[in-house]
Amino acid sequence: MTTAVHLDGITKRFPGVVANDDVTLRVEEGSVHALLGENGAGKTTLMNVLYGLYEPNEGRVVVDGTERDFDSPRDAIDAGVGMIHQHFMLVDPMTVAENITLGNEPRKWGGLAVDRARARREVVELAERFGFDVDPDARIEDVSVGVQQRVEILKALYRGADVLILDEPTAVLTPQEVEDLFEVFEELTEGKTIIFITHKLGEAMDAADEITVLRDGENVGTVDADDTSREELAELMVGREVILDVEKRPATAGERALGVEGVVAEDERGVRAVDDVSFDVRAGEVFGIAGVDGNGQAELVEAITGLRTPESGRISLAGEDVTDWSRRERIDAGMAYIPEDRQERGLVMEFDLVENGLLGSQHSEPFAHAGQLDWPTARDHAGSVIDAYDVRPPNADTTAESLSGGNQQKFIVGREFERDPTLLVAAHPTRGVDVGSIEFIHERLLDLRDEGVAVLLVSSKLEEVQGLSDRLAVMHDGEIMDTVDPATVTEEEIGLLMGGEYPDGWDEQSGAAGSAETTGGSRHDRRGGRQ
Repeated sequence: MTTAVHLDGITKRFPGVVANDDVTLRVEEGSVHALLGENGAGKTTLMNVLYGLYEPNEGRVVVDGTERDFDSPRDAIDAGVGMIHQHFMLVDPMTVAENITLGNEPRKWGGLAVDRARARREVVELAERFGFDVDPDARIEDVSVGVQQRVEILKALYRGADVLILDEPTAVLTPQEVEDLFEVFEELTEGKTIIFITHKLGEAMDAADEITVLRDGENVGTVDADDTSREELAELMVGREVILDVEKRPATAGERALGVEGVVAEDERGVRAVDDVSFDVRAGEVFGIAGVDGNGQAELVEAITGLRTPESGRISLAGEDVTDWSRRERIDAGMAYIPEDRQERGLVMEFDLVENGLLGSQHSEPFAHAGQLDWPTARDHAGSVIDAYDVRPPNADTTAESLSGGNQQKFIVGREFERDPTLLVAAHPTRGVDVGSIEFIHERLLDLRDEGVAVLLVSSKLEEVQGLSDRLAVMHDGEIMDTVDPATVTEEEIGLLMGGEYPDGWDEQSGAAGSAETTGGSRHDRRGGRQ
């Protein structure tokens, strides 16, 4: 086969960091190649070199047999390389056709005006050629995330891309949209080459022909997707054997620890983000919330933890109304919180780890006595979190801003787990950490559950939230679609609920998790759904 891309000995350095260390990568023409690795492994940096965003310190970039020296993405695009970033770069009020042709519009009248009819016709022809179902006249703000992603792909194809780079393309998709995307890959490889960045083992195996694994900026191996396993890939990513499957003991649920009743909350724009949500979490269970990011989960968690004032509704902790309590009062009452945004909500970036280890407990025993901080105790506490949760570098005097994102996350997780909580609110607790650390965090979450702690788990990782939860609510557009049994519900059913649809025959089925009390407030209940 012909080599479409050859990165030869690429090294890229930043101050104090070697992001790519003598990386060589070959991608065959007409193939799907997965670039697998944890956050900070150097995947995106390597692809930014290929796309012309970064210039390598050492090494060669060869595209279609020709050595290239890209000074900008414009050079890469001219050479047939396109990149679809994790966060789409589309103009919401404009139509699909306008976004695809933006900056490259066909002209008429000697270049004096945009030929919109021709632009629309070319977009329709391009979409039909690759089997994309898109409406050229729809506005971006009115279409789903999956369609927006196809628009980004068409935009790159319109500019003549033969090599398509996709950065974490499934991060904001439902399971059904992921399947649709992989079908698009099959269509595109009839003449195009795809490189997609991911940290998800199963997706790499499902969609790719070959998988290259990066660890700490180095290429640690390229394998055939048909001849590998999740266990082998995980070991390549981490450097040791990893237990991937969650081994969960049956839960023994106790009294209600958290009550959420009819909560309504708005986002920063004043738009209703949480719409009449009700559920409870009992001691000794993990209650999960699944959903595509941006469907009200963040605002709901902030309302529960005291970071956002709900417009209406009631929040109770161990039977006591805490709706108007401050964040500090909720911490003192036994609520621990792993925030979605670790840098904004979880750490003071300029503080060292001793100081960050105190956050939320600086007024309480054992760290404060008669208004004075006990710094030796604080240092010992930070050191124990660093050791137990493998935070690197293992130095309590290190500032939070000098840690990688994954190590920042591990420190926050350790600090919150060690509060001895009665309720743990965990929003995306394994975001950005390596596979080995995910294994440890999952085990510790279940240990807390077995010790009688109530755990509210919010995660965009469907495999994680389904595997850890004892009951599972699915959110869409600010509402709970239903609360289900994660042991019996299928991934397809969850995916439909995440997309705002009920599976066929859902009303006639039975066996949803929980009682009317625990599922009350969902649209499903109000519409006479599954009981």
